[in-house]
Amino acid sequence: MAVGDVHFPEMHPVAGFSLGTTQAGVRYSDRRDLVVMECAEGSSVAAVFTRNAFCAAPVTLCKEHLSQASPRYLVTNTGNANAGTGRQGVADAKAVCDALAELVSLESNQILPFSTGVIGESLPVEPIVQGLPDAVAALSEMGWEDAAHGIMTTDTVAKGATFQREVNGHTVTISGIAKGSGMIHPDMATMLAYVATDAAIDEPLLQRMVAHLVERSFNRVSVDGDTSTNDAYLVVATGKSDLPRISDWESESATQLLAALEAVSLELAQKMVRDGEGASKFVTLAVEGAESEQEALDVAFTVAHSPLVKTALFAADPNWGRILAAVGRAGVTDLRVEGVSIWLDQLPIVAQGARAMEYREALGQAVMDQEEITIRIDLGRGTACETVWTSDLSYDYIKINAEYRS
Repeated sequence: MAVGDVHFPEMHPVAGFSLGTTQAGVRYSDRRDLVVMECAEGSSVAAVFTRNAFCAAPVTLCKEHLSQASPRYLVTNTGNANAGTGRQGVADAKAVCDALAELVSLESNQILPFSTGVIGESLPVEPIVQGLPDAVAALSEMGWEDAAHGIMTTDTVAKGATFQREVNGHTVTISGIAKGSGMIHPDMATMLAYVATDAAIDEPLLQRMVAHLVERSFNRVSVDGDTSTNDAYLVVATGKSDLPRISDWESESATQLLAALEAVSLELAQKMVRDGEGASKFVTLAVEGAESEQEALDVAFTVAHSPLVKTALFAADPNWGRILAAVGRAGVTDLRVEGVSIWLDQLPIVAQGARAMEYREALGQAVMDQEEITIRIDLGRGTACETVWTSDLSYDYIKINAEYRS
């Protein structure tokens, strides 16, 4: 089960964006596994994808279609990633796009395909194509929760976030869903995230916003340090609100809307960590006093990816030496260990590079027993700071992934 309260919220519908979900039997029977999303004509769409060299066939086709036409439909299947499938995988993804395009009387390149699931197996095109009419028939602006379930793989909970905000005196709606539980270390996990807003945004500006947003949210989380072949984060702006179209990055409207989009994206990203495979801890890693943001991130992710730190977190073992060792091997040039301080929540554990005078094992144990923990690290060498979020490494993580294909 997920760490903390990861309930699915009552989603605000986004005018001009509909979602339809069905059971196609892609891999399992009696499971929602096929989702179609419709974008109103004239919508702006922007996306970022995995940087994994073995990117999945649907990622390749998505990029191609985005360069050719304005997307009107998105189609997502679970149970099969269509990755590591070569030219046939691209042909299979195109066959799904062709079938949906024929069904809705559009061109194939106006369809964006997404897949998630087992890598290296051929995409079962037939059940997906047969399921498309039911998914299209189910399209509704209220279809968020079914869609959130329909994109899940090893997730234990559906993940959604929704806000209504005043932007320059106009009400704007932003809603989004995401899936991801394992193979989570986005580099732009298996991660898919879809966010829609009724604001009108010029597409080049929206793409710039998406690049910024992913760095502040999905690229700040890690469950296991594995970057998926299928990662995708997409934002649709339907333009159905009465807020005047946004085209200037420096405008007040752009600033306000970007903040709201970041809140939705960060909530979705953190929910993925809370639902990390086998997770029992939600851990905030805050690094300050670095010479650069990249240096702070290098330290934070070194600690976040350390198997010794992650297993100590699972065991609720205040073995602070593991954190210290991870900081020391993070590749910080000319690190003065005497300048390093570390805290568990508000409890000092390291001061001037050694055990803090006020630290007591019982106090450390009390913090480690909590479900939610903050590890704060001050490198004492600059003003840059960054925060990432991670989970522990449990017996269940091994079990889930050992049995994934069985």
